[in-house]
Amino acid sequence: MDILLKIIESASDFMWTYIMMGLLLLVGLYFTLRLRMTTFTQIPHMFKLIGEKTADGKGVSSFQAFCISAAARVGTGNLAGVALAISVGGPGAVFWMWLMAFLGAASGFVEATLAQIYKTRDGEASFRGGPAYYMEKALGKRWLGVTFAVIITLTFGLAFNSVQANTIVSAFHSSFGISKGLLAIVMTVISALIIFGGTKVIVKVSEIIVPVMAGGYILLAIGIIIFHITDIPHAFMIIFQDAFGIKEIAGGAVGVAMMQGIKRGMFSNEAGMGSAPQAAATANVSHPVKQGFIQSLGVYVDTFGVCTATAFIVILSGLYTSTESDGIVLTQDALSSLVGSWAGIFIALIVLLFAFSSVVGNYFYGESNINFIKRSKTWLFIYRVAVVAMVAVGSMASLDFVWGIADLFMAIMAFINLIAIVLLGKIAFRALKDYMGQKQAGKNPQFYADSVAGIPNVDEDVWAKQADKSKVSSS
Repeated sequence: MDILLKIIESASDFMWTYIMMGLLLLVGLYFTLRLRMTTFTQIPHMFKLIGEKTADGKGVSSFQAFCISAAARVGTGNLAGVALAISVGGPGAVFWMWLMAFLGAASGFVEATLAQIYKTRDGEASFRGGPAYYMEKALGKRWLGVTFAVIITLTFGLAFNSVQANTIVSAFHSSFGISKGLLAIVMTVISALIIFGGTKVIVKVSEIIVPVMAGGYILLAIGIIIFHITDIPHAFMIIFQDAFGIKEIAGGAVGVAMMQGIKRGMFSNEAGMGSAPQAAATANVSHPVKQGFIQSLGVYVDTFGVCTATAFIVILSGLYTSTESDGIVLTQDALSSLVGSWAGIFIALIVLLFAFSSVVGNYFYGESNINFIKRSKTWLFIYRVAVVAMVAVGSMASLDFVWGIADLFMAIMAFINLIAIVLLGKIAFRALKDYMGQKQAGKNPQFYADSVAGIPNVDEDVWAKQADKSKVSSS
């Protein structure tokens, strides 16, 4: 096991040090500039869009699709991942998380818009799609789509779910002293009940749990910040000083902070990773750009809301200088030091909700991609069993092992998707130009298969031709 762990860590460090850090920043900056800062200037419009009903009153709404993606986003990365980044990379890692969210919102917009344009029907009023679909339809490379589908299924369904399970077990073991073996059994049983319940259950569970759990945690964090309001300027100073201080630069700590911030930021907000487009594609909207904006909003809510809340709790407590290496235990200790011993129990319960919602969202991504490769009840059953098995394994595995596996697969998956969306970015730019033109004319933007030049291979069963719509209206 030690040899395997070293191989995984070496491969992961190589990917993140020499490839992913630079690629993520450059791609995010490129899209931000090409989109003319739209993902920042249109934030008020994003909040307006999230309340829109479906295009024809049927299927998954923008809010439901937002909740599905948030179910996977808002998880242990927001609590354990942020604390882990600070403990390893120092408070300066928080700055790089913020930068990744600002730039990553543009990458998230592009991938979600592409997922909407190239989605396919999955019933009368439901859809599915994502990177595998736009790699096949827009790039004309089904082999690449299949490769991505396999990688994301392994990453989310198996690797990421093992992290979620590991975090729940650590949190409950720390707070209640419950046996990890017993917790593993309980986790496995509950996961099986949810996963074998099907996609409809996934949507319903996500829609209910995500707003409650994120809202409750953020309210507590806001309360702590208000109570310690005079310490907030100092917390900001610590973050920026640690990110750019002369001592940190000379000692090489800046590079560690950058890697931890970017790595944990991506694990949390998933911008550019290729996962959120799976949920974006399910929404029934009148124009693809609408869901692109919704997914950009999701990146902001995740990082500037939940992740920042955790960061301030850890920094205000002063415990980030401790030797605690388990991220979730550090978060529990930090919160307990600020509001009392009951906070450890509260965090354990929040982690339970966060992690289970992520298990739900992660499973959904895998199911969607298995259906892309081949619709098979047998393979779907095998996948469900494998997910439940990895929840059991992750519950008992070491912290380094589960995070190492997750980081490596996340890097491979994101690398494939980032190359694809750079090649296809011009399609999203054209869609945005069409959307903004209609919006400025006072219209509710509508997208048609033939309404925007330079967007090939759009499924006319999903997006009707403009000419066909005109005939229906005139008759």
